[in-house]
Amino acid sequence: MKTIVRLPFFAVLLLGGISLFGQTTSAPIDWDKAKQLYQREQRGEKLSPEEQSYLNKAKEARKGGGSRPGGGGHPTNQRKAPDTLKPLTDMAASESYEGEDGGLYGKGNNEQPEALKKSAADSLAQIKPLDAAGKPSDSGKIALVSVSMSNATQEFSFFKGIADKDPRKSDKLTIVDCAQGGQTMAAWAQPEGRPWPEAMNRLQRAEVSPQQVQVAWVKLANAGPSGSKTEHLATLEADTLKVLHLLKERFPNLRIAYLGSRIYAGYANTGLNPEPYAYEGAFAVRHLIQQQMGGDDSLALSKSPLLLWGPYLWADGEKGRKLDDLKYTKDDFGPDGTHPSNSGREKVAKQLLEFFATNPLAKSWFAK
Repeated sequence: MKTIVRLPFFAVLLLGGISLFGQTTSAPIDWDKAKQLYQREQRGEKLSPEEQSYLNKAKEARKGGGSRPGGGGHPTNQRKAPDTLKPLTDMAASESYEGEDGGLYGKGNNEQPEALKKSAADSLAQIKPLDAAGKPSDSGKIALVSVSMSNATQEFSFFKGIADKDPRKSDKLTIVDCAQGGQTMAAWAQPEGRPWPEAMNRLQRAEVSPQQVQVAWVKLANAGPSGSKTEHLATLEADTLKVLHLLKERFPNLRIAYLGSRIYAGYANTGLNPEPYAYEGAFAVRHLIQQQMGGDDSLALSKSPLLLWGPYLWADGEKGRKLDDLKYTKDDFGPDGTHPSNSGREKVAKQLLEFFATNPLAKSWFAK
């Protein structure tokens, strides 16, 4: 009698296309390979016809539910978004979302509290051109870096392109896009994680030393979020706290981190970061800022940069928001409904540029 060996289902997927029923199927997707091809595509590199075909196959597999553990498809406990989500900036003090009130700073308030303005003024006063050793120098630099994942590098690289040409930008400011495809808060939270060597390489290519990095834009997001709002935010905030500590360690003169959350994800057709998780990231930003204002020791300025809101980027799709005329259409996104298209990147880039060039808590280091 022959012995029948029964394999776990996930192992069957890896056996060169042998199905459970003995029929041959197409070879399984090598997700590491697909990820590398995707990152090359996002950087604007031209793929060979074979590579493009492989990447398209991977995209279709992921769109259809995917078989990548922890990656494609929708996690089983991923919540569906409610019918209505209101921009945080439009929510009054009397309105709420799962126990969270409105406003960037809570209680319907979008203006910085006086105590935060004072802390910001102190940190802003310390930002000045530094030489490679971190010493004040008239010929030195102020470096602004980005930290996060694929959406962030797509948006920030577009921002850098228009900001470097903007006449308002200071000649002392060097903008370096350190955000990278696939490198979420969970990845950056690892001291020896993959994004850190690449970030240092990019700084080196830009002729910027770690001592000259004084400002960061950090976009909060993790891949495949799931569970309740409380569970989602607890993980995201814990990862971001680790990232902030590592940023302060790597960049000793980092004074301010402008935090941001995701753009609209109501068109998403994968579980990478759909609604309501994209929307909820703003509450993680607010919580961390509030904790620092409240004197949380883990966010003391010796361990973390000062935390401020960057531009709030979420708007309710084509309904937009009251704060301004920002809206997101389907054309502002790629095939997955999650990553921005060129028009989506431009919308975010312009938000970043106007914020840094005109906001009282940013323009002193950005503008001439």
